[in-house]
Amino acid sequence: MRNKGGPQVSGVKVMSIYSFANHVRSSVERYRSYRRAVRELSALDDRQLCDIGLVRSRIEEAARGGVH
Repeated sequence: MRNKGGPQVSGVKVMSIYSFANHVRSSVERYRSYRRAVRELSALDDRQLCDIGLVRSRIEEAARGGVH
């Protein structure tokens, strides 16, 4: 009988090639989105960053979604 969630090898779940490809694609899309946000925020001057409540040293954190 097959386990729910995919086959297992030595107790470790094996990801299908399709699932793996989707995971890689999703990770690449998230990284590209993050880099685009960093690039766009970095292009703003300090006054513009201040207007949106951000300081330059927290751009990467904001791009990751960690600033509220």
